[in-house]
Amino acid sequence: MGFLGIFLGIIGVGIGIVIGLVLGFYLFIYSDPQNEPFEDPIVKPISELDTTSLQDLVPEIPLWLKNPDYDHVDWLNTFLLNMWPYLDKAICAAIRQTTEPIVADYVGQGHRPIEAITFETLSLGTLPPIFQGIKVYETNENQLVMEPAIKWAGNPNIVIVVKISFLRIKIQLVDLQVFAVPRVTLKPLVSAFPCFANVVVSLLEKPHVDFGLKVLGGDVMSIPGLYPLVQDIIKKEVAKLYLWPQTLQIPILDSSLGAVKKPVGVLHVKVIRATKLIKMDILGLSDPYVKLKLSGEMLPSKKTTIKKKTLNPVWNETFKLVVKDPQAQTLQVNVFDWDKVGSHDRLGMQVVPLKILQPNETKELTLDLLKNTNVTDPLKKQQRGQIMLEMTYAPFREDSDVVVTGTLNTPTKKENGAGFGGETPIGAGVLLVTVQGAEDVEGEHHNNPYAVIIFRGETKKTKIIRKTRDPKWNEEFQFMLEEPPIHDKIHIQIMSKRTRMSFYAKESLGHVVINLADVVYNARINNKFHLIDSKNGLVHVELRWRET
Repeated sequence: MGFLGIFLGIIGVGIGIVIGLVLGFYLFIYSDPQNEPFEDPIVKPISELDTTSLQDLVPEIPLWLKNPDYDHVDWLNTFLLNMWPYLDKAICAAIRQTTEPIVADYVGQGHRPIEAITFETLSLGTLPPIFQGIKVYETNENQLVMEPAIKWAGNPNIVIVVKISFLRIKIQLVDLQVFAVPRVTLKPLVSAFPCFANVVVSLLEKPHVDFGLKVLGGDVMSIPGLYPLVQDIIKKEVAKLYLWPQTLQIPILDSSLGAVKKPVGVLHVKVIRATKLIKMDILGLSDPYVKLKLSGEMLPSKKTTIKKKTLNPVWNETFKLVVKDPQAQTLQVNVFDWDKVGSHDRLGMQVVPLKILQPNETKELTLDLLKNTNVTDPLKKQQRGQIMLEMTYAPFREDSDVVVTGTLNTPTKKENGAGFGGETPIGAGVLLVTVQGAEDVEGEHHNNPYAVIIFRGETKKTKIIRKTRDPKWNEEFQFMLEEPPIHDKIHIQIMSKRTRMSFYAKESLGHVVINLADVVYNARINNKFHLIDSKNGLVHVELRWRET
């Protein structure tokens, strides 16, 4: 009897513990706090609160009040409140459209027990996010950077149904609270609506996310120990994906609709010779020369020398052209007959797509010259001779996208005189000079500013902007070089030109001389330089050195 009593006692204790845990969990999950007595909160003016109470209120004070760099944006919150019913439907529709294909792929693969995952209800509720402030940065880049402080204590109604065999499990998300300070960058700014090509988002700190999760009607987040575990997992996963310097890039415009493409390499073209060209002169000869140009470029064509009185000219001349899209651009080859008077007659033409070239491999081509690229032209098949070329596409070396930026008189040279990685650049490349604009340039007689770029005896000019002290040019100039311009300087002068006859036809508004050593070592510099001989004038210049 003694052993049987002990055994029955152990069984009774075990059953009691199990029944107690089940009843306790049920009462803990399904208890209704609304039946508990509710006391009205005590309201006091801030001036009457003690130190402890004031410290408790500090997290609730908006950023625009804590930090004067954040602007107060009540107008934006009012706008968002009025738009929220429509934004709610649009955002929910986008969520459905995005997640349904992903869920379908997940459910349809392998031998997973989950048969379906669907939204039974999807609504973000009636409470929109609140912008507690917004900070906008001024940069020299072609972009707009802002940091909004967003707080959302929403009442969403999101119910997901998970079907596993004959069992349907409802999962409901309730009482969502989010606080985050993202950095939103609109770049690059373009001339096509909505005037930016991409939205780049990153988080400056781990976001605060709080929510309730009901499964089969019970709030599982009330289980002891589960809430902090879920919070920690969410913060880590979100930080892994989007915490700076990780970013989320959302494309808005196709790059072909206005986004400016950066150079990615150099095309080396050697025009060797042409044979059996068409006779254009009275004596049965021609004076041929060749023009080379890449599609999509506004720069002048490259020209060979003129070979007089021959139908089989030999040039052996080499040219370099900057490539921006090797998969889409083509080399346009035109052979002309030179005339002293009138326009020059085109002897033939041909188009070579750059995508047929392998990087850093020379390709020899013998091309049949055509009258034009119109396939229906009856004269298209007429023999116009051939031209022989050697083409090599040399992509630029990958460099770290380090930008020296600020407002300077002149850049400062690195102490060790070497680039990143301790190596001094030695190869050929291209110097890209983009004159973005100028500020506070003032002439005594007129303000029609334009920029003059002088480098190694070569002079290039921007267009004239009439009647302004803050011109915006955004014009790029290219200088092909056989070696890095470590010991060179570039001279940029802001001039003003009267558009009609006047004694003061031209006037200098200031100038700057830039040492190019830092450009070579840093690969890129984007600065606003103070103009010499100008009271407050600045010129905004971006310089890039790309080495092949």
